[in-house]
Amino acid sequence: MFGRDIGIDLGTVNVLVWVKGKGIVLQEPSIVAISINDNKIVAVGEEARAMLGRAPESIEVARPVKDGVIADYQVTEAMLRYFIQRICGRLRIFRPRIMVSVPVGVTSVESRAVHDAAIQAGGREAYLIPEPLAAALGANMPISAPTGNMVVDIGGGTSEAAVISMNDIVVASSVRVGGMKIDEAIISYIRKKYNLLIGEQTAEEIKIAIGSALPLEEELRMEVRGRDQVAGLPKTITITSGEVTEAIAEPLSQIVGVVRSVLEKTPPELAADIIDRGMILTGGGALLRNIDRLLTKVTGVPCYVAENAIACTAIGAGKALSSYSIMRRYQAAPA
Repeated sequence: MFGRDIGIDLGTVNVLVWVKGKGIVLQEPSIVAISINDNKIVAVGEEARAMLGRAPESIEVARPVKDGVIADYQVTEAMLRYFIQRICGRLRIFRPRIMVSVPVGVTSVESRAVHDAAIQAGGREAYLIPEPLAAALGANMPISAPTGNMVVDIGGGTSEAAVISMNDIVVASSVRVGGMKIDEAIISYIRKKYNLLIGEQTAEEIKIAIGSALPLEEELRMEVRGRDQVAGLPKTITITSGEVTEAIAEPLSQIVGVVRSVLEKTPPELAADIIDRGMILTGGGALLRNIDRLLTKVTGVPCYVAENAIACTAIGAGKALSSYSIMRRYQAAPA
């Protein structure tokens, strides 16, 4: 029986779905492959990701969500419908209540697009919750108490920092820089330094394998294959973790800037709570080596990576449907 609650983290890179009583049931790339000739969807999620950079011209592989907001409404709706059908089955007698996380500061037009896509995809009711609030709830922070809780959510398209107290956001700021911009910085660095062209997937593999926000005591090395820009032929190089740290310094400084601006705007009483408790890091970007140490070093505030950092936003979005005080606040989602 699926008269259930579903929490969705509709991310730029991944879609995560939490179902009440089951936990995280789906984590797939938010990528769709579309046949250009008849405009039909060929593949969604992991299958579509495998086609990135490898598909023929007759198939377009696209990310319908850019910087945390819907860029292509129809494709997003089709993607959501596909995922919801996978979870609930095609014959849904009980349509689920859906809570979708959205970045802080989305426009009413962007909110309406997310809300409508969730309803069209099979939701009985749809609500929207700001990502930092969902992430804090998913990380089990005591956000209902009148104390300061700081969360930094580093996603694929956006990074957001927020101070939360009594189930609401007191101060928040976001920047459209996240995991994808870090990947782009790696691609750009390798192109400039080695005249080597690499793809998004290779850049992400480098980031995961040897990436670090601060120089490592023991340098890591990795072989990278790509296409030589000059000769046009395949070529292999070896890159070190120190070079990756240098490559990603610029996007990381923008993320640090957002955290600092939120701390500067935080009321003194709440700032005192945050110094005592520290800030919690969530999102896929939180898994980058030493990013917690970098933020501690720059801000002087202790920083901790949440348990199951990638899933926090989806878990929190689902949990919010059971929280009366949060639901009352977000009941007025676009109708």
